Amino acid sequence: MTRLVILGKQGAGKGTQCALLAEHYQIPHISTGDMLRTTVAEGTHLGLQAKAIMEAGELVSDEIILGIVQERLTQADAQLGFLLDGFPRTDAQAQGLMAMLAPNKIDVALDIDVPDDVVTERMLARGRDDDTPEAIQRRLELYQAETAPLLELFLKGGVLVSVDGLGTELEVHARVIDAIERNR
Repeated sequence: MTRLVILGKQGAGKGTQCALLAEHYQIPHISTGDMLRTTVAEGTHLGLQAKAIMEAGELVSDEIILGIVQERLTQADAQLGFLLDGFPRTDAQAQGLMAMLAPNKIDVALDIDVPDDVVTERMLARGRDDDTPEAIQRRLELYQAETAPLLELFLKGGVLVSVDGLGTELEVHARVIDAIERNR
């Protein structure tokens, strides 16, 4: 069983590493953004709630996100492990995840560490409409305020591993695999 959480700023290379890790460990890459879109498209009870909230321009509550994640983790392909991407984002979500998994826990919470100036440069280079310098700065501020505190929580839980996210995809991937194997 391999239960992983991937943390890191936007532009740190999480998506790339998640795809490589899911293939390496043969576990599903579970993205909360993808799950939200799927749940809304399927019209489930939680999906209908999430759709109404998103259409109103609001953020989906921790309670709804936790419900969607819990539903996803009960599916057959997640029984031998999973890779959570974009979740948890807040302390409430992290606490909910730990309660959901109890008595088990996350094997490794992996932080892909990349300096702000590098992730800013990466996001500007990918050329998306919403990757303006102002929007990037706001996302980095939100990460520092909401998600960075989770690093301390996972550190206290003995599952946090930080990996240097600079270098080629394969260089970073080699460091990631080494860190996971040394800490599970």
